[in-house]
Amino acid sequence: MAFFYNIFISLLIFGMKIFSLFNDKAKKGVLGRKESLQKIQSGFSAGDKIIWMHAASLGEYEQGLPVLEKLKEKFSDHKILITFFSPSGYENVVKKKNIADVICYLPFDEKNKVKEFISHLNITLFFTVKYEYWYNLLEELKKKGTKIYVISALFYDTQSFFTSHGKWFVKQLQKNIDWFFHQTEMSYALAKNIGLTQSSVTGDTRFDRVKQLQSQDNHVPFIKDFIGQDKAVVFGSSWQAEEKVAEEVLLGSPYAKLIIAPHDLKRVQHLKQMFPDAILYSRIKESQMDFKSRVLIIDNIGLLSKLYSYADIAVVGGGFHSAGLHNILEAATFGVPVIFGNHYRKNPEADELISADGGKSFENAGLAADFVMFLINNEEMLHAMSEKSKKFVDEKPESTALIMQKILS
Repeated sequence: MAFFYNIFISLLIFGMKIFSLFNDKAKKGVLGRKESLQKIQSGFSAGDKIIWMHAASLGEYEQGLPVLEKLKEKFSDHKILITFFSPSGYENVVKKKNIADVICYLPFDEKNKVKEFISHLNITLFFTVKYEYWYNLLEELKKKGTKIYVISALFYDTQSFFTSHGKWFVKQLQKNIDWFFHQTEMSYALAKNIGLTQSSVTGDTRFDRVKQLQSQDNHVPFIKDFIGQDKAVVFGSSWQAEEKVAEEVLLGSPYAKLIIAPHDLKRVQHLKQMFPDAILYSRIKESQMDFKSRVLIIDNIGLLSKLYSYADIAVVGGGFHSAGLHNILEAATFGVPVIFGNHYRKNPEADELISADGGKSFENAGLAADFVMFLINNEEMLHAMSEKSKKFVDEKPESTALIMQKILS
């Protein structure tokens, strides 16, 4: 089966290279991987002991970071390597202050490429986040005696592991993974049923991460002045559907201020056309504090989690289509009711937040807009959902502590 897996990887790489001719994001990933080997060769010395975290994209990075920070505290003599599969994760993190000594793209999972990459590294501990597994990578790491963990593991019944042709890969996971730290009881049960018994339920590390947001400095200049005495609705990581919600709320709620942070800054121009009277955050100056517009477009990156601290209601993007729901916990941690679309199968925290009455999902933008306007006009319901949203986050266990206890045992 390894033979067929490697053929599949070769076809996947070929397909991505062809796709990169027409897609900027894919092109960045293909070109970025050409620099990975040089980055680790220049960033690490032969004697360096290394802790390596791999994350598919930005969301997985945020999940793994609390554990990585604790490992860095415990093993201060180790250096840190972070790899990404997706350009969106890599580009967001490499531009910011972080704890890594080297950040690069994970090489494509070709045996020779992976072997060469690892040969330059003295990895003592490796962990991947959520559900990204590469056979050749895990095989080569295990050969070198590396401890391998999966943080915030998430299994669901439509994965290939639960089909007849997935049995071979399950055996590789049994052999190579030292421990799975599961997000949910359901994930734990599914893994156990296929023989992945080296497991425990430790919860979602993102809760640890977002709890830290409550105590950081969340001040964003001009936001309080823009909101004034009105209700603030923050549209986080918005796509077209969430922007349609904003359009309807603007028309239907005269005492609401809308703050829109699109998932991609390329949407800013579209938003300016959609809301011609909107203010661009980057254009605000001290001398222009008379905010006549009710719409503020965020055309900077890195502000969203702080903006949620000003919100009365949050509408989080990605849930109205297959792109995937963005981070709802960054809003919930501040006691903000969270509204989103109903495509969130891979986000168990969404179901939990709905069950806790701290959030609601809707099948279309119109229904979501109606509920947002209902909350704006119903102080009692808004207050109740706010309290339940914050309680939902605050009562979650300290996942990172449970994970560290096992790793150090």
